[in-house]
Amino acid sequence: MTSIFVAKLDFGVSKEQLVELFAQYGEVSKAHIPTDKDTGKPRGFAFVEMSNDDEASQAIEALDGFEINRRRIAVKVADPLGPRATGV
Repeated sequence: MTSIFVAKLDFGVSKEQLVELFAQYGEVSKAHIPTDKDTGKPRGFAFVEMSNDDEASQAIEALDGFEINRRRIAVKVADPLGPRATGV
């Protein structure tokens, strides 16, 4: 299982859109868009889990720099410590 970090995400992107986008490359186990605890609004990043590591690698390679809602997203393997470790 590979956890993928998706950064620079437009606030209007839905969990369903992410699943649909990543599912082009394989089975998506889970997608999560963290929200601000005070406002409830998206924080501009997400995590997508894919069950097959090879499919996840293909998704990362294909989608890094992909434009969704007129914003280019950054896609990479998630840091095991989460977004706090990356300063996001």
